[in-house]
Amino acid sequence: QVQLVESGGGLVQSGGSLRLSCAASALTFRNFVMSWYRQAPEKERELVATITSTGDSTNYADSVKGRFTISRDNGKDTVYLQMNSLKPEDTAVYYCNAKQRWPRLSEYWGQGTQVTVSS
Repeated sequence: QVQLVESGGGLVQSGGSLRLSCAASALTFRNFVMSWYRQAPEKERELVATITSTGDSTNYADSVKGRFTISRDNGKDTVYLQMNSLKPEDTAVYYCNAKQRWPRLSEYWGQGTQVTVSS
């Protein structure tokens, strides 16, 4: 019943910008830490960015610091990833992740959205 749906992916030019969205349903969104992961073809999945349940703190992979910004709107049950100064090495499938410890340990994943950055 829980669903995470990513959108906003596509083909973009090097140096350009793109905003990804992840809409959540059937969960108490404000209780979840939200993250973005990505996986390039034949590569391991990596953590890109994380935001706390209240949105008061964020963390980023070194490779995207200064270029990407994670944010959330708890009124719309949506988390965003603003991506600026995109590089070809950012090409990957981007996945939305939701995780909580209280009231019970739970974790959910979206289906992913493709981001392709051309030279």
